[in-house]
Amino acid sequence: MPAEVETMFYTRQKPWHGLGTMVTEAPDSQSALELAGLDWAVIQKPIETQDGLPIPGFKANIRNTDNQVLGVVTERYKVVQNQDAFAFTDKLLGEGVTYETAGSLQEGRRTWLLAKLPQRYIISGDEMTPYLVFMNSHDGTGAIKAAMTPIRVVCMNTLNLALSTAKRSWSANHTGNIEGRLQDAHYTLLYADKYMSKLGKAIDRMNKIKLSDRQVYEYIDALFPLLDEPTEQQKKNLMKMKEDVKLRYFEAPDLQHVGKNAYRFVNAVSDFATHAKPLRARKNYRENLFARTIDGNAMIDKAYQLVSNAQ
Repeated sequence: MPAEVETMFYTRQKPWHGLGTMVTEAPDSQSALELAGLDWAVIQKPIETQDGLPIPGFKANIRNTDNQVLGVVTERYKVVQNQDAFAFTDKLLGEGVTYETAGSLQEGRRTWLLAKLPQRYIISGDEMTPYLVFMNSHDGTGAIKAAMTPIRVVCMNTLNLALSTAKRSWSANHTGNIEGRLQDAHYTLLYADKYMSKLGKAIDRMNKIKLSDRQVYEYIDALFPLLDEPTEQQKKNLMKMKEDVKLRYFEAPDLQHVGKNAYRFVNAVSDFATHAKPLRARKNYRENLFARTIDGNAMIDKAYQLVSNAQ
C-alpha cells in the first residue's frame, strides 16, 4: 500500500466524537454538566426594537453567565434547563450505561451528552459500540432528543443508518417528574436495543449484496452529481472527492477482509463522511459533523439507499 494511503487511514487526530469534555468519571448528569462547563441557566427576557419599542409575543433566551443570546422564541416557548433535560439519563446508569463526553454546539444554542451502552455487538465479524447522544436546544429549533450512533470500532465509522424498521432518534418528554424520567429511560433502552437488532439484520443483508466495480463507480457518481454549468474548480473538487471515496473503498485496511459488497461500500462512504476533511475547512465543520449524529448523515443514508435498491 502506498505511504500516502497508509497516512490517510492511520493518522486520524480525533474520532467522530472528538469534541467536548471527557466526563467518564461523572456519577450523574449534573456532575457531567459541571465538568463540561454546561451548568449554566437560561433566562428569558422581553425584546424590543433599537428605539425601545417592545416586540410582543417574543422573548430572548439568554445564558445567565454572560448574557449570550441563544435564541429568540415565542412567548409560549418553555425553557428546559440543561440539568432538567438530561436528568432522566441518570436512570440509565443503573443499566450499565456510562457517560463519555459532554459539550455544546453553536456557542451553547445546543448542548449534548454522549453516553455509551454496555453491550458489545459483533455483527458480521465487526465489533460495534452503540452510543447514545442526548441533545437539548435553547434556540427554539427542537425538543430534547436521543439518537443512536453505533460505531464500527476498527475504524470509528458511524453507522447510524436510516432504517425503515427502527427509530434512530426520538424525542424525550422531559416532564420533570420521577415517573416521566423512568418512562423516558425505559423507552430509550427499548428503542436502542431494537435499533441495534435491526441494524444487525441490515448489515447481514448488505454483506450478501455483491457489487461489481462498475456499480461502485456508478454509485459514487450518484453521490456526487455535477451542478448545472459547473466551473472548472467545481469539477476538480468533485473529482477529488470521488477519488477519495474510491480509495477508501478499494484500499482501506479495515475493509480488506470484507468482500466487494454493499456493506463495504457503505463503510467507505461513512469513512469519507465521518473522517475526510472538507475542501474548505470552516472552523465549525466538526460541530456540523457531530450535529448529524442526531438527524443522520445524508450522504451515508443515500449510499445505504442506493445499495438497498441494488437487490
